[in-house]
Amino acid sequence: MVFRNVIVCRIVPGSEQKVADVFGHYDKVTRPQDVGVTGRILLSLQDLYIHVVERAQDPAVTGNNRGLPAFKEIAEKIAPYVTPYPRNWQNPSDSVAKEFYSWVSPERSASSGANPLLIVQRIKPGSEPEVARIFRESDSGPLPSQMGVGGRWLYAIDDVYVHLMERSDAAVAEGLGGNHHAPAFNKIIDDLKPYVAPYDPNNWRGPQDSVAKPFYSWQASD
Repeated sequence: MVFRNVIVCRIVPGSEQKVADVFGHYDKVTRPQDVGVTGRILLSLQDLYIHVVERAQDPAVTGNNRGLPAFKEIAEKIAPYVTPYPRNWQNPSDSVAKEFYSWVSPERSASSGANPLLIVQRIKPGSEPEVARIFRESDSGPLPSQMGVGGRWLYAIDDVYVHLMERSDAAVAEGLGGNHHAPAFNKIIDDLKPYVAPYDPNNWRGPQDSVAKPFYSWQASD
């Protein structure tokens, strides 16, 4: 089982490679797995930076929630490009989005996490219970299986909504099509409209514009 933290900040658009180079260096010269980190994915969407930290054990239980031994050095090197998102930011923990819903299919295979998809939108603050209810009702039916979704995790920080999904190989091959015009899927979209909206509605053309793009990933080799 994988435990994740999702960090949300702002990034200077176009600086992704500089940030990736910093993490690439420190992931090679240090051993993040010694502090419980088994992987990471860095993604961006417009001016948003999303850092998904993966662990084999729940940091809430182990008490080990450090991201890298050289955390301070990394923070200093990426500071020109990555800045806090939350309005009331005081320390790094304020950049960690709060998980408010999760679901894993009983049919999920051990390799299903190889196909993550991360959607970023805006959420009406305080509406997390309603959004969770909508997905809870949908996930109790056949739609996730029909769409090849093996698990989902929802996070929020201020007005940013992060929807992380694990998908089957077949779902990845179909892209964002497949059952996206099914009545059950359209019902979810309609039910979410009072609470969730595109991050940048003025430039939104379709679902693909809400998908964060990965620009760096690392997995522990032992």
